[in-house]
Amino acid sequence: MKFIPTTLAGVLLIEPKVFGDERGFFLESWNERRFSEAGLDVRFVQDNHSRSVKGVLRGLHYQIRQPQGKLIRVAAGEIFDAVVDIRRSSPTFGRTFTVRLRSDDHRMLWVPPGFAHGFCVLSALADVLYKSTDFYAPEHERTILWNDGALDIKWPLEGPPTLSVKDAAGVPLHKAEVFP
Repeated sequence: MKFIPTTLAGVLLIEPKVFGDERGFFLESWNERRFSEAGLDVRFVQDNHSRSVKGVLRGLHYQIRQPQGKLIRVAAGEIFDAVVDIRRSSPTFGRTFTVRLRSDDHRMLWVPPGFAHGFCVLSALADVLYKSTDFYAPEHERTILWNDGALDIKWPLEGPPTLSVKDAAGVPLHKAEVFP
């Protein structure tokens, strides 16, 4: 596995070794030893699978208590993934990192606790899998408004996104409960 730093400290793009032939391919999506060697001593407690159609936007989510680190990968399709640093004491507070994740290149994204995360679906259908370091706690979940102008995320949408009620009611970063 190759661990590639991004513009946000702690957020990593991960390229697994892919072994392929005429039968298909094999890759390790998680290897505790490799992550530990990269300085990531994490313990995952929950696996999640999200399926969405083109134009769906999920996020920007985080949990203010029981914060979750997430290892994100796309098993089918393509997404535009966005991460926001919401650690007030961080030199990159309020900054974003975006990347396209596709099932055909197998790259993954590590998002540690202290960041809000969201994605929109670019393909007809996308299956997004992510491991998390803490359990889902809806009472602690918060949502930052996906189109907050202060974040300046250039979502590659062809029209208005399909949002959940929760995501449509997100708050701008300046009104959000954030980490110290």
